[in-house]
Amino acid sequence: PPAFPPGHYHLLGAATLKYWAMGYWTYMTLQEYNLLVSYELGDLGQAREDVLKILRALGDQNPTVRRTAARGLLGVRTALDPRGVTMELRKRYSKDPWSFGTTIKWIPLDLWVPSEMEAMREGVMKLRDRIGRRERWAMVVEKRRYGRHNKMEIINELAGLIEGKVDLKAPEKVLRVELVGGYAGLAVLEPREVFSTRKPHA
Repeated sequence: PPAFPPGHYHLLGAATLKYWAMGYWTYMTLQEYNLLVSYELGDLGQAREDVLKILRALGDQNPTVRRTAARGLLGVRTALDPRGVTMELRKRYSKDPWSFGTTIKWIPLDLWVPSEMEAMREGVMKLRDRIGRRERWAMVVEKRRYGRHNKMEIINELAGLIEGKVDLKAPEKVLRVELVGGYAGLAVLEPREVFSTRKPHA
């Protein structure tokens, strides 16, 4: 969020102060999330209940599930291993696909950074050792309420930080960049660690 000297908030107009506070709240909230879950538009309340029900069934009795700044996207904080969650969802779907309700895609996240390019570069540098030099990898960039850079600019800027062979068809690891407004969620995942009800066996 934009910095402002402590003790000088009275100099801000009401609208500006509200904007600053919302930005700070959004950042602090995003930092909590280790899963993003997309859902069918128009079903926010039901989607939240679907996520809560699934996570409780998996063993987390007190997960945090909130709307984000992007339509159709929930931020989730679970005490469970988020990768373990998505792997369990694959098993669950084969037995009871109807229990997923309005949810679509479940994406584990490793860390959040501001969506400025330099901050994203620093974030990728923290994660790049998770992709071995001999491993095939790909990058996925998803933009929501973000217009500063197009996808190719982001890919071209970040891809050079990672060794290994780029393989868009059959990667062993995927660097995901999930942009939500002023912040980017980053993760290095195996393809199977992202679960989608629309491609449950991918």
